Amino acid sequence: MPNVTIKSEEYPILEFDPDKKSINTPEAQSDSFRVPENCVLCFFNDVLQRLYEKGLTRIMGNVRSDIGLFPIYEIELNGKKVALLHPGVGAPLAAAFLEEIISLGARKFIACGSEGVLDREISLGYLMIPTSTVRDEGTSYHYLPPGREIGATPSALRTLTETLALHNIKYLFTKTWTTDAFYRETKEKVKLRQSEGCLTVEMEASALFAVAEFRGVSLAELLYASDDVSGDMWDVESSKKRNIAREDVLYLSIEACSML
Repeated sequence: MPNVTIKSEEYPILEFDPDKKSINTPEAQSDSFRVPENCVLCFFNDVLQRLYEKGLTRIMGNVRSDIGLFPIYEIELNGKKVALLHPGVGAPLAAAFLEEIISLGARKFIACGSEGVLDREISLGYLMIPTSTVRDEGTSYHYLPPGREIGATPSALRTLTETLALHNIKYLFTKTWTTDAFYRETKEKVKLRQSEGCLTVEMEASALFAVAEFRGVSLAELLYASDDVSGDMWDVESSKKRNIAREDVLYLSIEACSML
């Protein structure tokens, strides 16, 4: 790639550099072991620990951060090995861990987690598949030129929907709102996102989609409705019920990922 001169913008977040080479690299942060090509990024640490304690997974190695080690697990389904990793919380850490596990050999991803709903008609526990997301975070702007939205990988989306269809499981496609600041989900911001067609809000999707596109890997995400932020206040009581579907969501994601 020829040298690119980055022009100073009024807002630094708009100063995108397409150069794929950087001073620090994910390879420099990672150990030398290799992981399966198929990988589930699971935001349910309690479920990952439970599967390990039951002897259903093994630990292959770890990714590291200043808050500790994050194990990379391996599970086998129908003869196919799938890696499992909790990618941290929030766009920057999730993107960094995705970079690192790509450097270890993973290429085909399903992410699974939870989200808040912006429409109180959506039942808690309902499964949602983000087809696109509003980029209201900072990380994705370092991977792709500035833009309002980004989409999941079509091939991964197709496999994910086919997996749910095999089990006759209902779901909704959604545009989601990815934000870094969950304590700044104001009434006016919610109204704006609703007017754009967003049904849900979460913290990582647009960054994960951007890294996947930048690195040329496939990624889609399966989420379940865990709490309601569509009203004047966060529905705290509803959020306490959010564990109802976590293990099912992970197993569906593993199955879909194994077929990518």
